[in-house]
Amino acid sequence: MDKSPDAFKTISEVAEELELPQHVLRFWETCFPQIKPLKRAGGRRYYRPDDVDLLRGIRHFLYGEGYTIKGLQRILKEDGPVFVQSVGRGGAAVPSASQRPQVRPENYSLPFQGETYQPQSPPPNIPPIEPVSAQGNLFAPPLESHPPAPARLNTGQVKLLKDILTDLEECKRVLASARRPE
Repeated sequence: MDKSPDAFKTISEVAEELELPQHVLRFWETCFPQIKPLKRAGGRRYYRPDDVDLLRGIRHFLYGEGYTIKGLQRILKEDGPVFVQSVGRGGAAVPSASQRPQVRPENYSLPFQGETYQPQSPPPNIPPIEPVSAQGNLFAPPLESHPPAPARLNTGQVKLLKDILTDLEECKRVLASARRPE
């Protein structure tokens, strides 16, 4: 029996519809406070149709348009969640990169000197890290043994890399929360 389009959906139904793992949806909840599924006893999530449209829009921006999480957070802040929902419904045109303000490198001073990173001031309570050249890294093979990079990645490779990036960002978030003093 199919559900009504207005019915609430579980996380497994939404994950299947968007072709995403459930942990990605939970991770996105931590990145985008605009995602607010209804939570019942035991923490079970129920997504409203607007929530699903928002998630579909987020998926489109991150996977289809190549935006970063920070870039999408800026879009949500500037244009609002209704805009991202309309993109998820297929109703709004996504602004091209030329329509969005560009970051200009000449507006920033970089703390680099030559080929070695020199921090301007070390963070408190963190010992400085000694720079290591690629040739001096004991865990990496010499640079000459790396094959040349392919000219273009196919869609499967891009999807795999994006999935790996999502997993790494989740690991980073977990590590950051584990490092917080209690």
